[in-house]
Amino acid sequence: MSPTPWWRDAVIYQIYPRSFCDDSGDGVGDLAGIIRNLDHLAWLGVDALWLSPIYRSPMADFGYDVADHCDVDPLFGDLALADQLIEEAHARGIRVLLDFVPNHTSAEHPWFVAARSSVDDPHRDWYVWRDPAADGGPPNAWVAAFDRDAPAWTLDAESGQYYLHLFLPEQPDLDWNHPAVELAQHDVLRFWLERGVDGFRADVVHLIGKDPALPDDPRDHARESRVGFHFEPDRLLPLLRGLRRTVDAYDHTDTALPGERMIVGEVNLADDEQIVACYDEGRGLHLAFNFALLRSPFDADVWRRTIADLHAVYDPVDAWPTWVLSNHDEPRHRTRYGGRESRARVAATLLLTLRGTPFLYAGEELGLEDAPVDADEALDPGGRDGCRAPIPWQPGGRRGWAGIPWLPWPPDPDDRSVAVERDDRDSVLWLYRRLLEARRASPALRRGSLRLLDAPSGVLAYERACEEDRRVVVLSTAAEPVTLPLEGAWRLEVASDGRGRGMPFDGLIEPERALLLVPAADA
Repeated sequence: MSPTPWWRDAVIYQIYPRSFCDDSGDGVGDLAGIIRNLDHLAWLGVDALWLSPIYRSPMADFGYDVADHCDVDPLFGDLALADQLIEEAHARGIRVLLDFVPNHTSAEHPWFVAARSSVDDPHRDWYVWRDPAADGGPPNAWVAAFDRDAPAWTLDAESGQYYLHLFLPEQPDLDWNHPAVELAQHDVLRFWLERGVDGFRADVVHLIGKDPALPDDPRDHARESRVGFHFEPDRLLPLLRGLRRTVDAYDHTDTALPGERMIVGEVNLADDEQIVACYDEGRGLHLAFNFALLRSPFDADVWRRTIADLHAVYDPVDAWPTWVLSNHDEPRHRTRYGGRESRARVAATLLLTLRGTPFLYAGEELGLEDAPVDADEALDPGGRDGCRAPIPWQPGGRRGWAGIPWLPWPPDPDDRSVAVERDDRDSVLWLYRRLLEARRASPALRRGSLRLLDAPSGVLAYERACEEDRRVVVLSTAAEPVTLPLEGAWRLEVASDGRGRGMPFDGLIEPERALLLVPAADA
């Protein structure tokens, strides 16, 4: 039997570099700031970190408009610092994933500059160009992601043709129907794989398989961005297989972190079957994001249905799930739950005990909320500044940043700083550390089966099991105490509020509380 791939056992920590820690003094987080705080990640117990884009970019979309895939933007550092980050993370047992942006580039990328220079330029067909419609307007009715009233097309006055951009006009879409595009993007992967990265998060990767006919949206998706529903499996899956082959050609047999490289795709779709199709029975993506929890309310009954529905689709084809509560594109889960810390703690227990690979977003281990950002301070074209607020490392002053951060601080930055929470063993930070420690020590939690247990409304309960190792997780979103009898004797290993560790479970689950239970004989 082959060993379990590392990415099935891993907990992966997302860093939005601009907001993690500034070492240079310009107020923008950078690679040196990440290196300086790698010990925090090692102490917390995560297995890998994923960096949002660090490439050269005009920053129209804060790095997701890439102008050079094979260099580091001076805001963040340089290639030597990227190499140092990979080396120092590996020395701590932490793998490194980079954001890979395959669907589009910056309008300032040399590929697009050449494409725009002449209709005869060899790079012209690397992008999606079309003649105007009969009325002189855009070629079809597709709309842009950040402005549903704006077309996903911009007219190039020189040539009289429109180019496609599903996001900003500064982010022209590549045409993956052109073989040269696919080859060039594979070369980007190889460049970073040869520098030692352990894998990639592929941004909106489901968008690269476009029908060249570019048909108008169906009636039920009129005036919606294609990001949330575009799915052309016959065109997409062969491209994903190609990415998989390139990544699978590399491994770490000669390093301190042996194992295969991997790619996790941002498949921003709501249909579980479409997401699972991108795994392509082990020939496509290693993992694909599922945002069902991120889009769910604080409701145990909804969580139960979400988990049951997902496993009904994933398990028959051995597709390994991913779980996410927060990221750089959506309000933090504590903010979505009305700012209540107790709810954020319950959700953290859920995230780190489900069957699958959990992704943490930097700052959620501190219980951070979104920062209030006034209209005159707003920077992001998608209105996502609040969830990208800077991480407070210390109380007072600049809170561990060398410069004044580029965005406002989140609420309670002193009390929610890493230093303060690390000194408080009842803090959210210590809850995450205990959950990660429990997960690391338990084969059941890392890779075991999941069985939903009968429970009253407002309570979610499930058993995780791997051979002789067993755990039970009980989570309440109810407003009143609830009794939940369990077969056998159980003791409390971790509680979301930190109380009662090692005590017997008496069947009572209090409101907005989560418990990780171990058989009494094993406690």
